[in-house]
Amino acid sequence: MSERLHLYVDGACRGNPGPSSVGVYVETEGGKALKEYHRTIGVATNNVAEYSAMEDALHIAEELGGTDLKIHADSLLMVKQLRGEYKVKKPHLREFVDRILAYKVRFNSVEFVHVRREFNTRADRLANIALDLLKKKTVSAV
Repeated sequence: MSERLHLYVDGACRGNPGPSSVGVYVETEGGKALKEYHRTIGVATNNVAEYSAMEDALHIAEELGGTDLKIHADSLLMVKQLRGEYKVKKPHLREFVDRILAYKVRFNSVEFVHVRREFNTRADRLANIALDLLKKKTVSAV
């Protein structure tokens, strides 16, 4: 796939820390939907959820054959840390940053873009679907 992929990523957390999930929505430059993805990640913080979504997005982009990526996220902290504009002070987040930056060299280009929450609704919806499904499983198991 030579067309640029747009990936929208979001992490969700109910409580901080609390049950957490990720959502990733992928489309072509022309706006054609390619993939919707979500999963739960257990109990985590909001930052861990955001970084987990970013890692998943890179793996999905590679599976789809993407070479040029524009990744949209509403976590200003994560975007600025990945662009090297903010220092990463927490060791567990440094591990995420190191893995993501090492992985991104597999692509021709990767652009991390901060978007306001209202422009990231598809990824947010997917992350919340995962948490809603988890809640249903927990309730039905009781």
